[in-house]
Order: sequence, then structure tokens, then C-alpha cells
Amino acid sequence: MKRSAFVGGACAATFLPGLARAQLDPGDGATRLRLVPDEAQTVLAILARRAAGAAPDEGQWDALFATEGYRRLALRERSFNRPFDDATFRAFVMQPELLARRERLAETLASWSRADVRVCGQRALAYLPAGSRLRASVYPEIKPAPNSFVYDLKNDPGIFLYVDPVVTATEFTYTVAHELHHVGFAQNCPTPEVRAQIARLAPPLQRFERWLGAFGEGFAVLAGAGGPDIDPGSVVGPGARAEWATESATFAPRIDELTTFFRDVLSGRLADDAAVQAAAMTFFGNQGAWYTVGWRMAVTIERRFGRARLIECIADDRLFLPAYNAAAAGTALPRWSDDLAGAFTRVAVIS
Repeated sequence: MKRSAFVGGACAATFLPGLARAQLDPGDGATRLRLVPDEAQTVLAILARRAAGAAPDEGQWDALFATEGYRRLALRERSFNRPFDDATFRAFVMQPELLARRERLAETLASWSRADVRVCGQRALAYLPAGSRLRASVYPEIKPAPNSFVYDLKNDPGIFLYVDPVVTATEFTYTVAHELHHVGFAQNCPTPEVRAQIARLAPPLQRFERWLGAFGEGFAVLAGAGGPDIDPGSVVGPGARAEWATESATFAPRIDELTTFFRDVLSGRLADDAAVQAAAMTFFGNQGAWYTVGWRMAVTIERRFGRARLIECIADDRLFLPAYNAAAAGTALPRWSDDLAGAFTRVAVIS
């Protein structure tokens, strides 16, 4: 979801030819994107030595454990109290299975490295308020767990992407832009004024507003794809395509299910934060309703009223449901009930 997302060393140019091309930094200190492939490059160097029939020397291991990508990965894993140590990672790099994948991993990293991170940043900024800042580092990682994630949104956002040979450069660009939108939202939205208004809402409305924020997945899909005319099914990763196709065909039923969820939150039937979260999580999946319904609503608003109006909703999600209803008027699209679309127009603040 938009707020909790997906709750150093310099990037040396020697790790990636033409690295400066892959950075977006206009010099104003507000926007800085870096592609940091040092961990993956160093793992590949060790694998290349193994492929040549030689054992890695201690200098190579020291170089790996000193990379920015490895150090930040270790910090993230340890922050979740997960075991992570140099000896275990060394054993992973020495696995025969990893050596057998060396050439495909190298080809994938080279393909991803040719993708322009500036394009990813521009896509994210196109769906954020004017003047937004965007600072993040992108880490392609060769690691044991095949997951990708965003880490440390508050202080030093890092996007960690598992190097997967089935993911093309187009899909890599989409994923980075998608995650950068989450990062950009966390760094820029909502404004202090809107945040203060939300803090004065009654608890059920605060919970409602918080989970409206999960539609940020749909905003990020739209930004990642590059606009309303791009079918997300053509750019999401191969593991997500089938679910996207299925979920995007169930727009009206998913609105009905979300309506029940939101009404349970507003009525107090779901009042415990843990219970609310458990119910809300059923709409995530890989490409669940928060993605597909949020995307369809966002596209409907942009096509009817323009991107500026949609960005107003991104900056203040209390506007999202009524804006969508207005955009859907006169069409066959389902609409949200008045009690939900108008929930924030009634007086319901903490005295």
C-alpha cells in the first residue's frame, strides 16, 4: 500500500559502463536515482573465476561483503531478525546450481543495466504532485531468496530486485517505476495540511482512509506502465500475468467485495487493527483488487478529467471514490455507494 509499502558507499562507475546515463539527478538535490549493481557484479566475478576452474580468493570475498548492495541486504534481513551471515552467503555462492546459472544471470544483469533508470523516475514523477522529490537506489541482487522488495522508505529508500532471467528489461523498467511511485508517494504525500486533517478524523474514518491508501498499488501500476493506454498485462512480470488477466476481468464483483470490507470498517464491525489488516490483505495477492480495481478507477479518472485531477486524488485519497464516481457517470461502469463515496464529507472528527 502507499504508505507502508513494502514495509553509504558510492556507486562506482566501474561496476556498470555508462552508469551516469542511468542516473536522474538534475542537481537540485531533490531527485536522485541510482542503479547500484555492485553485489550482483561481484557475485558474477566469483562465479566467473569458478567457471575457469579456480577457487575464489579471500580478496574477492572481502570485495563482495563490502559492496553496498550486500551490506544493505544484510541490514534489511537482520532488521527482520532473520539469520544472515557471510559464511552462509559464501556457501550459497559456491553452490553448483548457481554456477550452472552463471551465463543467464550475467545476460540478465547486462540487459537490466541497459535499461534507463531515468525513464523509471520520469514515469513515477508523472503521477506525483508537481515539485515532488524522488530519491532512491535500485539494487539488482543475486541472493538466496527469490523475492524483491523496497527497504527503508523513511531514510534511504532502496529497491532490491532479485536477478531473475525470465524478467525482461521491459518488465524490469515497469517494476522499478512501479516501486519508485511507492517511494515517491512516501516522500511527498499527503501534505502536512492533509495529514493533520486525517489525524482529526474519528477512528473508523482513519482506518477507512488508511486502507483507501492500498489503492496506491493501482496508481503504481499506472505509473509503472507509463500511462493509461498501456495494458499492464504486457509489462508485468511473467509470474503475474495470469493473475492480472483474471483479476482485471472481475472489476464489478471486486468493488462489491471491497464495499463490504469498507462498510465493516466504517461500522465498527472490523474495529481491531489486526482484524482489519487480515481482511484487507485478502485483496492483495500478486495482482489482486488493490491493483486491478485501483488501476481501473485511476485510468477512468485520468481519461475523463485529466491527469491533474487524478494526481489530486493520489495526493489526498479521500477524493478518490467520489472522483471515480463522477468519471464513471453515464457509463456502464459500477459506482461506489453514496455512504462510502461521501464518507469524508460528513462531520466525523475527534473533538
